[in-house]
Amino acid sequence: MKPHRMDAVSLTFGLLFLLVAAWWAVSRVVTLHLPALGWTVAGGLILFGAIGLLGAITSGRREQPDPIPVAAESRVETTPGDLPPEVHASIVQELLEDPATKFEAEHPDRKPEK
Repeated sequence: MKPHRMDAVSLTFGLLFLLVAAWWAVSRVVTLHLPALGWTVAGGLILFGAIGLLGAITSGRREQPDPIPVAAESRVETTPGDLPPEVHASIVQELLEDPATKFEAEHPDRKPEK
């Protein structure tokens, strides 16, 4: 994984959610009745989420420079491996032949099993 620059928005949200989790853990042990504060925290989280969403949307719209075209080398080989056409023709002919027929011709004493 490549190291990257610190993102202040991600750090803020991470700390905020850590604070909310700690607050939840403490509220399980200590009983406090603060309904107005709960709505304030919920509204703040929604606001921070909207700001983060807008930041993510606008960060992808940065101007990117156009790539510089690079000329490719063109190299054409006439025949792979520099073999004469007759050799290529014999290789292709051998590949097109049926292997079973070739085996029967080379081994006439064996009969195919059924």
